[in-house]
Amino acid sequence: MSPIRQIYKKVRQAVIRHGAPYDDADEIVQEAFARLEFYAQSHKVQNQEAFLMQVAININRDQAKRRARGPFSSTSLEIPLDTIEDLTPQPDEIVHARERLRRAKAGLDQLEDVTRRCLLAQRLEGMTYAEIAAREGLPVSTVEKRVARALVALAKWMGGC
Repeated sequence: MSPIRQIYKKVRQAVIRHGAPYDDADEIVQEAFARLEFYAQSHKVQNQEAFLMQVAININRDQAKRRARGPFSSTSLEIPLDTIEDLTPQPDEIVHARERLRRAKAGLDQLEDVTRRCLLAQRLEGMTYAEIAAREGLPVSTVEKRVARALVALAKWMGGC
């Protein structure tokens, strides 16, 4: 057996002893040899076997860390991809939502300015009726009635959407 083959076998066995899957051991050793070749172009390597051993073990550790941190474990890959729910809306749902939005905007445009401001302040800005009343210079009961009427008008305007 050639000296390179012996080194390859020793390094492979060491990597497996350090927990590398059998299927990955050959790739790890190959990567270690490639790194040795690259490193040796610009540096003097005194003990190639020790260099290969250490690099291969480090590659194995890095891969183990990546597998542990990765978003998918080896068991999760066995789940068929068609069982993963796609939550993106369908094209017809997008079209329907845009149409509802267009109708809602048109309905809002039909409201009196003060009523629209009261409704939007209460629903979108989260203001209380008292805050809206102070801002608009209206009694609180008037603001409450305007918001209620606006909601009824919008519900009728939207119809079956």
